[in-house]
Amino acid sequence: MPSIPANELKTRGVTAIEQALAENTEAIVSVRGKDKYVVVSFEQYSHLRTCELEAAIHETRKDLAAIMRAGGWSDPSTVSRYLRFSQHNIWR
Repeated sequence: MPSIPANELKTRGVTAIEQALAENTEAIVSVRGKDKYVVVSFEQYSHLRTCELEAAIHETRKDLAAIMRAGGWSDPSTVSRYLRFSQHNIWR
């Protein structure tokens, strides 16, 4: 993964980023010799964000399945109704 010193970024601007990303999906920006930031193309960012959201959906489905098993429910709408009318408001 290429590294772009902050001073180079100051002098060359977006050109430095474009060159670093020409052959790589990400580049590190270093400040005073220490890796500080990661730069990715918008396309790569969108892909990573999609992966993150899909993982969150997967986790939510697993959690819902566990709640349904624990409560003996077979329908997600039953869980939804239970949470809506529960004495404990979990959304606050």
